[in-house]
Amino acid sequence: MKEKRSYLGGLMHGIGTLLTGMKITGREFFTKKVTEQYPENRDTLEISPRFRGRLTMPTDEEGNNKCIACGLCQMACPNDSIHITSESVLNEETGKKKKVLVKYEYDLGACMFCQLCVNACTHGAIEFSTEFENAVFDRSTLVQTLNKK
Repeated sequence: MKEKRSYLGGLMHGIGTLLTGMKITGREFFTKKVTEQYPENRDTLEISPRFRGRLTMPTDEEGNNKCIACGLCQMACPNDSIHITSESVLNEETGKKKKVLVKYEYDLGACMFCQLCVNACTHGAIEFSTEFENAVFDRSTLVQTLNKK
């Protein structure tokens, strides 16, 4: 239930809340600014390592990636930004079939950078880079194949 204040009590309460707001504004006025002059300082720009810019598939020295085509990242993606094409190959040594990644397509235009795919990947085969310049003239160029050799 809302308490009733007298005219003078309401006036004092209003002044108190005004001073609280002015205190916060004054404190922020003297803090160091974090605005970046982007195009001019492109060479010295420091981006947080937690920034989610573009999905990448890191490779080792030989050019191989860690993806085993399990499809967990595809299932975790809430808006179907990832499409995996795989095939079963017979391993001659063991005689068992093994899934092999054929194509890993990523639609940057549909991605909402939620990182659910990276969290679902048990092998660390995909990660987000800090690349943020993703402007293009044609949306079809936003669909990328990540497992290029």
